[in-house]
Amino acid sequence: MNTSPVIPGREAIQLETSDVILDGDLTVPPDARALVVFAHGRSSRRSMRNRAVADVLHAARLGTLILDLLTECEERADVVTGSFRFNVPLLAQRVVGAVDWAEKSAPTLPIGLFAANTVAAAALIAAAIRPDAVRAIVSFGGRPDLAEDSLDLVVAPTLLIVGGSDPGIVELNQDAYERLHATRELQIVPGATYLFDEEGTLDHVARQAREWFVRHA
Repeated sequence: MNTSPVIPGREAIQLETSDVILDGDLTVPPDARALVVFAHGRSSRRSMRNRAVADVLHAARLGTLILDLLTECEERADVVTGSFRFNVPLLAQRVVGAVDWAEKSAPTLPIGLFAANTVAAAALIAAAIRPDAVRAIVSFGGRPDLAEDSLDLVVAPTLLIVGGSDPGIVELNQDAYERLHATRELQIVPGATYLFDEEGTLDHVARQAREWFVRHA
C-alpha cells in the first residue's frame, strides 16, 4: 500500500486494498483540520455532485479523498448485474482499506466518511471495524439499514440525511437511527428525492456535512 505522507494540494492517487487497486483524487487544503473520505460506488471521482460537496468542505479546511470503490471493469459489470453495488461486505472491506491508508498517510488528520446509497452501510461497517480511526460519518440518501448488526457497534457521530419525497428510504433510515447508539441525527429534507436533484437540496447536504465534520471530526 502506498502510504507516502500527504501534502497540501491536489493529486491523483492509487490506493492498494487487499484485493484491488482503487483510484482516488486527494485534495488537502493548507492547515487542514480533517480528511473526509468520499466512499461511493461507481464513478465517484467523475461525479460533479461529489465535486460540488467537496468544494464546500475545502472552504472549511476539510481535506477530501474522493474514491472509486469499484474498478472500471467492476463498474461495467455492475451496470448490467448490480452485483457489486449490493455487495456490502466487499465495499466495507474497501472502505476499511481507505481508512487504513488515511491513517498511515495523514496520521495527524482525523478521518470522516461521506457516503451514499448502499455504500453508506459499508461506511458504517468500516466505522465499526475501525472505531478508533473514524471520527464522524455523514450518509445522504443512503441505506444504513444494510449495515445490520454493525449499527450497534458504531461509536462515531453519525448524520443521516434523507429526502422527504423518498418515503421508503426515510423509513429505512428511521429504523437505522433507532439502532445507532452513538451521537446521531436524522435530517429529512422536504421535497428532496433519492438523488437530491431538486434545487437547493444538494447545497443543503453540503452545508450540513460541513458542519457535522467540523463539529465532530
